[in-house]
Amino acid sequence: MKMEIPKVYDPKQVEDRLYQFWLERSYFHAEVNPERQPYTIVIPPPNVTDVLHMGHAYNNTFQDILIRYHRMQDKEALWLPGTDHAGIATQNVVERYLLKEHKKTRFDLGREKFVEMVWKWRDEHGRIIIEQLKKLGFSCDWQRERFTMDEGMSRAVLEVFVRLYNKGLIYRGKYIINWCPRCQTALSDEEVTHQEQEGNLWYIKYPISGTTKFITVATTRPETMLGDVAVAVHPEDKRYRDLIGKTAILPILGRALPIIADQDVDKDFGTGAVKVTPAHDPNDFIIGQRHNLTPINVMNVDGTMNENAGKYVGMDRLKARKHLLQDLTKEGFLEKKEEHRHSVGHCYRCNTVIEPYLSEQWFVKMKPLAEPAIKVVKEGKIKFHPARWTKVYLHWMENIRDWCISRQIWWGHRIPVYYCQECGEVIASVERPGQCTKCKSQKLEQDPDVLDTWFSSQLWPFATLGWPEETPELKYFYPTDTLVTGPDIIFFWVARMIMMGLEFMGEVPFRDVYFNGIIRDAQGRKMSKSLGNGIDPLEMVEQFSADAVRFSLLMLSAEGQDINLAVSDFEIGRNFSNKVWNAFRFLWMNLEPVDLENGNLEYIKKLSDENKLDLADRWILSRYQKTIRKVSRGLDQFKFHEAVDAIYSFFWKEYCDWYLELIKPRLYDKESEEQKRVALAVAVAVMKGILQMLHPFIPFITEEIWLKIRAQEDSESIMISCWPTESRAFINDQAEKDIQVIQEVIGAIRNIRGEMNIPPTKTANVIITGSNQQNLKLIAAHPVYFQQLAKVEKLQCQKQAKRPPKAATAVVNDLEIFIPLEGLIDFNVEKARLEKEISRLERQLEELNNRLQSQEFLSKAPEEVINREKKKKSDFETNLNKLKSNLESLAA
Repeated sequence: MKMEIPKVYDPKQVEDRLYQFWLERSYFHAEVNPERQPYTIVIPPPNVTDVLHMGHAYNNTFQDILIRYHRMQDKEALWLPGTDHAGIATQNVVERYLLKEHKKTRFDLGREKFVEMVWKWRDEHGRIIIEQLKKLGFSCDWQRERFTMDEGMSRAVLEVFVRLYNKGLIYRGKYIINWCPRCQTALSDEEVTHQEQEGNLWYIKYPISGTTKFITVATTRPETMLGDVAVAVHPEDKRYRDLIGKTAILPILGRALPIIADQDVDKDFGTGAVKVTPAHDPNDFIIGQRHNLTPINVMNVDGTMNENAGKYVGMDRLKARKHLLQDLTKEGFLEKKEEHRHSVGHCYRCNTVIEPYLSEQWFVKMKPLAEPAIKVVKEGKIKFHPARWTKVYLHWMENIRDWCISRQIWWGHRIPVYYCQECGEVIASVERPGQCTKCKSQKLEQDPDVLDTWFSSQLWPFATLGWPEETPELKYFYPTDTLVTGPDIIFFWVARMIMMGLEFMGEVPFRDVYFNGIIRDAQGRKMSKSLGNGIDPLEMVEQFSADAVRFSLLMLSAEGQDINLAVSDFEIGRNFSNKVWNAFRFLWMNLEPVDLENGNLEYIKKLSDENKLDLADRWILSRYQKTIRKVSRGLDQFKFHEAVDAIYSFFWKEYCDWYLELIKPRLYDKESEEQKRVALAVAVAVMKGILQMLHPFIPFITEEIWLKIRAQEDSESIMISCWPTESRAFINDQAEKDIQVIQEVIGAIRNIRGEMNIPPTKTANVIITGSNQQNLKLIAAHPVYFQQLAKVEKLQCQKQAKRPPKAATAVVNDLEIFIPLEGLIDFNVEKARLEKEISRLERQLEELNNRLQSQEFLSKAPEEVINREKKKKSDFETNLNKLKSNLESLAA
């Protein structure tokens, strides 16, 4: 006895149960298996501070599709998950908690206790996002979950640092870096977000020593003038040629400043004369090095002014600016102020305006590492999808600057460098040395700084597999196959992983990189907390289901493009899931156990050889094979939108709308049991294939149905069933052409019924005539199709036929269709309706024509509005002609 199937699919009764079913059977787990081809993806590790947002849902959906697809191709598919310790972000969260709950700072606790507190916070909160990822059905190998500060990763980080240091690729130097006064740490160039802001350009007069003249400089940051050590002009600037070599006097402080010539000065900026502040500007730092100028730092690490700032000492930088400008005005040194729009750097974490700051930091020499990473992309060993990101990557790599890797925080991998307190020797070591390698002293102090978070995550593809040990996993699963990530971290992460993979493994870390777009709100704005326009994916899962969230995102996506998203968009996925359930339920209500056994292509091939397949069967099997090709090709080429559109269109528009309708007469014909069995065998076989192709996109509902309709010989889970493969034996172009003819004729009959207001309950007689005998014979041979899908009572196909009185007509290619309307409609009522509709359309068309002839409208309206009105006019004219033709049919 068949089990009862609920009328409505309830994902809340299914999703958690099935996810546990998969976990219990270790379907997500991958092992080293030399007999199978590996396929590997490493997850972009979310920060331990993260909670799931729509960007995570979107990005990980693509990864899950790929991993499920390749798992079904009998590959050892590993999707390696994990989280990132997120140095600055996590420390900020814990510091805020500490201050709010305990009224203490990290300095009150001390380094050791504070780090213990962060570890405790991570243990309590750091896995929240992992559990949230599971709610969307993501099939990561949770048995292999990693953390960027776990023991193995930490060992790899220290090993990489020491090897790069010993190779001369890591060095310590005093340079201008990006400094966040709020986080009180250095930032790499990629961690600075630039925002266009309205500001001012202040013109300040510097007296020239021994004269009554001035040289005027322009600046957007007047407070930094307190650290000026020179004034620079371009050597070819005739305005200042006579001043080169003379001395200017720094206003307020009275410091003597040499006037120097330098090629880097922009003659067109401001006055063409610039102040030189090597401690607070990267360009000035370079000029200062060229001219042997000693930098003067005027700020503390918290953004307040230090003792070099004179009477402004202790003031915040912006407060100092205000007081300094007042003093410059009072003393007559401020010449003028102009409005000036410019790009201002902000900390990517706390949005504080960053300060270019002279500081001793650790750096990685990037050019030697970048060269092979440029080469592998140019040679196609790594492909970017979409390809346009290749140009962006190469431009950045070819202009790469050294990377500042030290951070003045406590949470992270502490730099493995030790300083001898006796002789000053610098030792880089994975393990803490027992004594100085030079003087044997045991007085060693470790560098207090930690490494940039990205230093550890750049090792993710190989360190997670056991490096520096030569583990079986590393040998088998590396290089990984595909990376799926956002283009916003192409420099932070993608480029650095490529460099590290080549440096330490001698191979690329992955072969393909797919860059997904950004999720925006319905107005096209980036989702953010400040705007309050985010959509919680877990709320959407609760409201619509995990499958609906995944499928909706995919239906909206195009290759690498951003998508605008509204809550209502998730109805796309819910409606599709319901359609899948209803199709399954329809089959279930009609089939017998034997149909499940027969629902396979081997049996269908036998039926085909015995010539037992109907035209509709041959057609759907051919379309099914071509859909397998399209979906597989789409996934192989990372054209997810093409793959999902192919299976959506095939299932909804061909399998449901046409095939299931075409076979209903056979299912309900009690005198043709054999044909019913044939139809159900084909329907079940194709439905199984549809479920398999849909599984990577909507895993829960496909598994739920698979477990009910699978035959004894089928795999116990759809996840480990074999991906459908195209069989040329079922390709039938003639069947496709024949069904297309039938579809077009049925479509024309349906249009007539709709246009003439024929009630759905009434069947019509249809006469089809034309010179194409082949098509007439085709239609005549399949009257049941027209009875089922077009409500046709009697179908006549004639080589020659006159149009009956009061008959509606349509033309499809070389066929003419007549539907006598007598008895189907009330002629007087229909005539009155058509005349009223024609009158209404004519009025609207007249108004539209007047608007399009108005010079005022044409001159003021945007082009898209004018084009929209022209399209509306064309549509009105088409509809008007149809209505008039229909009215003539009633009079004929």
